Amino acid sequence: NSFVTNPLKKMKLFLVSLFLLLFLSLCLSEKCNQNDKKALLEIKKGLGNPYDLITWDPNTDCCTDWAEVTLSCDEKTNRVTSINLFKIEDAGYLSPALTKLTFLRISQTNISGPVPEFLSKLKKVTYINLSYNNLVGTIPPSLSQLVNLEFLRLDRNKLTGQIPDSLHKLAPKLTYLYLGHNQLTGIVPTSFAGWSFDTIDLSRNMLEGDISFLFGKDKTTFEMLLDHNKFEFDFSKLTFGERLERLDLNHNKIYGSLPTITSKNPWQLLNVSYNRLCGKIPQGENMQRFEIYEYFHFHNKCLCDSPLPPCKLMIPMEEATM
Repeated sequence: NSFVTNPLKKMKLFLVSLFLLLFLSLCLSEKCNQNDKKALLEIKKGLGNPYDLITWDPNTDCCTDWAEVTLSCDEKTNRVTSINLFKIEDAGYLSPALTKLTFLRISQTNISGPVPEFLSKLKKVTYINLSYNNLVGTIPPSLSQLVNLEFLRLDRNKLTGQIPDSLHKLAPKLTYLYLGHNQLTGIVPTSFAGWSFDTIDLSRNMLEGDISFLFGKDKTTFEMLLDHNKFEFDFSKLTFGERLERLDLNHNKIYGSLPTITSKNPWQLLNVSYNRLCGKIPQGENMQRFEIYEYFHFHNKCLCDSPLPPCKLMIPMEEATM
């Protein structure tokens, strides 16, 4: 009997061991972190399970089988480090994301709701782009906790309220700040005074006040898009950094005269139309290369000289700024 039972026991033990080995190998073959996969599937559900994410199948490996254009994983840790979702038409909302992300782009997706507070937990993130959506509410002050953030786009949403003063804590690392085409109100925090940008976009909001502190010879900012607000300050007192090549201030309440631009590099954009400027346009290549429409409007009553008509009949500055 022992001769019969021993082989049976051995066979049973072998089959159990084989099953465990196969199960373990299947588990090990999936690189995707299970917490990451769960979070990704929540994001997919929040976006309405769009067809664009058809490869996001719970039965497959997110690091190897899901479309590479939508996400990527760290080769060593197999943690999801980037999400790149673009032009997904289904309306949805943002679910809690992944703590190891370094890159987050969910743009032109019709997502709605507030800018989620959980973004402040993405301690390694360097890039966030949530532009061209339907996000509402205020900008969370907690975004200032993202000490590695270099690029932030929240433009072209429906955000309201003031720009949080705490965002200045992201300087000097964050050099791309896009908050344009929202419904932001109030003043730009003066704590931004020591901050230089590659690009700062505050255009088409309802911001007001004096923002002359954003300018200065010591600044390394390249592009400033500040148009369609209610900014009001003396333009003649400004100085510009050598790197500045793009400045749009049209549709504001700036007054004074045009300062001379002495930058070594030719400016690509200067638009000061629809303001309250007055006086002679300084002569020089930087100033004359722009079109008339970039200077002219009835509110700039007494701006004159090339590319506008000559300074013959000057309207007094006091009258022009009324």
